[in-house]
Amino acid sequence: MRMMPLLLTLAIGSLTGVTAAQDAPQTVIPETALSAAPALRQTALDSELGFRITESLTTEVGPRLAGSEADARAVAWAKAKFAELGYDRVWTEPVTFPKWERRSESARVVGPNAQPLVLTALGGSPGGTVEAQVVRFDELAALEAVKPGSLAGKIAFIDQTMERSRDGSGYGIGSRVRSRGPSAAIRAGASAYLMRSAGTDSQRMPHTGITRFDEGLTPIPSAALSLPDADQLSRLLALGQPITVKVALDCGWNGEATSHNVIGEMTGSSLPDEVVLIGGHLDSWDAGTGAIDDASGVGITMAAGKLIGDLKQRPARSIRVIAFANEEQGLHGGYAYAKAHADRIANHLIAAESDFGAGRIYAFDTSAPAHAKAAAAQIAKALAPLGIEYKPGEGGPGPDISPFARDGVAWANLMQDGTDYFDYHHTPNDTLDKIDPEALAQNVAAYAVFAYLAASAEGDFGSAAKAADSED
Repeated sequence: MRMMPLLLTLAIGSLTGVTAAQDAPQTVIPETALSAAPALRQTALDSELGFRITESLTTEVGPRLAGSEADARAVAWAKAKFAELGYDRVWTEPVTFPKWERRSESARVVGPNAQPLVLTALGGSPGGTVEAQVVRFDELAALEAVKPGSLAGKIAFIDQTMERSRDGSGYGIGSRVRSRGPSAAIRAGASAYLMRSAGTDSQRMPHTGITRFDEGLTPIPSAALSLPDADQLSRLLALGQPITVKVALDCGWNGEATSHNVIGEMTGSSLPDEVVLIGGHLDSWDAGTGAIDDASGVGITMAAGKLIGDLKQRPARSIRVIAFANEEQGLHGGYAYAKAHADRIANHLIAAESDFGAGRIYAFDTSAPAHAKAAAAQIAKALAPLGIEYKPGEGGPGPDISPFARDGVAWANLMQDGTDYFDYHHTPNDTLDKIDPEALAQNVAAYAVFAYLAASAEGDFGSAAKAADSED
């Protein structure tokens, strides 16, 4: 899972229809669809389907690192599950990307205070063994400010705390420490990089995630310490004596791999070539079983599409559900889909992705332009009995939706309560027991109602291809 920067969210909003002509026909949801929404909502709340799908993926496949054998099994699982659920069309689209592998990892303090440390390699890190003195920084900016070469032969360690928040906004600094810290360490001359995990738990469970190395730099072994181990290392350093740590990582890039976006579609009743797109991502990191990130998103949206498909009167447009490939290492599935469907932006009425766990949805927002605001408000009213508040201007597109949104597709955001999401995110603790089945059913109900009403709309939500010379 990856959060959208605020400025990018605002930029995307400006590119997906908010500048549409003021005289555009008003989009509305017909009364026949609105009257059917309560029954659909209750059916979803009473159903265990979303949880059963999530359970199936996490149990039968387990962890699904992109490009691995398990990733291929996940693709086969998704195809079979769409077919089992009765989707009218099921197909795959290839997604090719560099393949990163994790084989082993360990660390320990050596010398007078010898003891093991619990860590995990950051995705994209090279392998290697480094034994060196540790230099601690309390924030990313402090490491970025040091003199080039001043950490020669040392291990740079950023001990910056991530704050807990309902909307996940605290993840911004955590992800920056993970993505920018290694390059800052290299510029300072460091031989390896350690960080306090981007997480909010107190367990000895390190949080992995993809990192990047700036062009022209030689990558160094880079890893995240569990939060208790980061605290322990900081206490050792506070004793005022040099502390040496040995880091041993066996991991790295190994050629290319091809996975697939797996797509299921419930055909619309009168406008089948137009679609409402919902989905989650199929891959996960390899430590846990990828339950909250993002088997839950796959289960929520697969179940929502199934329940809509079972309706006696289907909506006008088709419901397209995508299990995206390799979100974790760079939104590869999202970019591939946007590229493959670049000539059909206007056919995608609106899109939404579930990729923030399975906490209850508490708010709803869309990029709807002025002529579609009334329809967005109608959808919000139908979501209100689920405890969902309409909060225009607070959301942004889901990760895999963001490349398509930048190209002009309208988006919706059903905001989940992520208060405890980063206790488990990218750790061995990301397992099925962390999911509340009732909360997940509320998510299914919200996605089903949203997608059904949007697919029934008379009018559009502002999807339109950007001009060729537009800037992001």
